[in-house]
Amino acid sequence: MPRVTTADELLAKYAAGERNFQESNLVGVDLVRSTLQDADLKGANLSFGKLSGVNLQGADLRGADLSSANLMGASLYGANLWEANLIGADLSFADLREANLHGAYLWEAKLTRAQLQGSDLSGAKMGGAILTGADLSGATLPDGTVRAWASPLADKAE
Repeated sequence: MPRVTTADELLAKYAAGERNFQESNLVGVDLVRSTLQDADLKGANLSFGKLSGVNLQGADLRGADLSSANLMGASLYGANLWEANLIGADLSFADLREANLHGAYLWEAKLTRAQLQGSDLSGAKMGGAILTGADLSGATLPDGTVRAWASPLADKAE
């Protein structure tokens, strides 16, 4: 399995068809608006990464370190973030629909206006997380309860 340490190396291998980047050390990497759909980044260290607008749809980020990463506007639709470290990460405006965030560490994370519809937040640690304007319709909350789906008209009235 190729472990990579730079954005250029990661993107070149991804472009060549490689998808397995488990345990890669990419601290502070700049992947703004890159496409890494379905990449396997299990256990990778992406802390302090510049990942705004990145496409990580369907990516496997189980146990990955994304602490203090900038993921503003990132697409993480259907991504697996099981027990990922997202402490202090900025996920404002991110698409986390249908994402698995079971047991994720979201302390002090910014989820302002994030789309979390249908996501699994069961067991997530969310102390100090900012959820202003986030859509949690149909999401499984940290305590295991499921948030009711909101009607579009009710959302516009708020």
